[in-house]
Amino acid sequence: MSKKLRDWTVIANSPKFVELNREKTRFLFGWWIIGSLSYFALLLAAAYIPGMFRLKVLGNINLGYILCLLQFFISWAIAMFYAYKANKDFDRLARELVAEIN
Repeated sequence: MSKKLRDWTVIANSPKFVELNREKTRFLFGWWIIGSLSYFALLLAAAYIPGMFRLKVLGNINLGYILCLLQFFISWAIAMFYAYKANKDFDRLARELVAEIN
């Protein structure tokens, strides 16, 4: 079986690849900023507003515990939204690119 040689420069400059790369970069960079801001906001709040972490919310559960657990939910939400977006848009663009190449 012979392999078909590809000109990767042509592929990298194709409109479909450029669009796919631009869409993924814009999506991932935006959500990376949101995730990072929420993470560093927790750290800054712990450093500069420690009294906020002593506020009891429910029994022995304080606001600090809730904010820490919120980090996991934010990460899961971003991951689920990425999977949705990838299935809906990125995979379609990738299929179109592969069809264009072959």
